[in-house]
Amino acid sequence: MHYLTRRETFNAAHKLAIAGWTDERNREVFGKCANHNWHGHNYDLRVTVSGMPDPITGFVMDAKVLSTIIKQEVADQLDHSNLNLDVDWFNGILPTTENLTLKIWEHLEGAIATAGSTLYRVRLYETENIYADYYGPAGRI
Repeated sequence: MHYLTRRETFNAAHKLAIAGWTDERNREVFGKCANHNWHGHNYDLRVTVSGMPDPITGFVMDAKVLSTIIKQEVADQLDHSNLNLDVDWFNGILPTTENLTLKIWEHLEGAIATAGSTLYRVRLYETENIYADYYGPAGRI
């Protein structure tokens, strides 16, 4: 089995806060992420597909096609947005890095399968020190 990873980036703002909680409780749990005036990140997305290389092209998947899928299905929708207000993916859920990886998976899996590959992992860096991995509902590692 081979793995191919494509990196794309996007910038977005968000706020982590539970509506029914006090400001103090939200700050206690979410820290600066509960800022009333929002805050933003330069997200670094890594999408990994798996498969056997094509015997003619040698590709698991054409990296240009993978890039186009990521941009169309995810980056173009999230880039320069307020995740809480502008992106309906997050109606009713907090746009944490963990939830972002789940929603990104949901938006990529079908398009990648249609292109003839298998989505293996979504990795999203919120900062250089914090990232989340999602391996799909089966949780394969």
